[in-house]
Amino acid sequence: MADLDYPVSLRYSRDHEWVATTDDNAVVRVGITDFAQEQLGDVVYVDLPEAGDSVTAGESCGEVESTKSVSDLIAPVSGTVTEVNDSLDDSPETVNSSPFEDGWMYLVELSDPAQLESLMDSEAYKELIQSEEA
Repeated sequence: MADLDYPVSLRYSRDHEWVATTDDNAVVRVGITDFAQEQLGDVVYVDLPEAGDSVTAGESCGEVESTKSVSDLIAPVSGTVTEVNDSLDDSPETVNSSPFEDGWMYLVELSDPAQLESLMDSEAYKELIQSEEA
């Protein structure tokens, strides 16, 4: 589990979300990590924010439902949702099979790009996972 490869190009939150930055860091892509999807089990439904919604870092902005439980989706950054991965409506299991690519959840136009600095890099995130598994 903890020895999985976490892309170094991403930033990570303590709530097990990842953030992919763009060239100008104005809009970022958000999803849940491989560790998170593995802990959840088979994802059967996702309730995502809608385009135009405001999200606030550290606050719930949706839910991920699995065969085991329902978990809040915690926004890793603040801003306005610009796009949602509608394909997850019909294929929520994509979150399990491709958490870092096709299983992305939504795009956010950042209200403060400096928030990215508060997120972890892949090494720090791996250390967090190892401490949670211990």
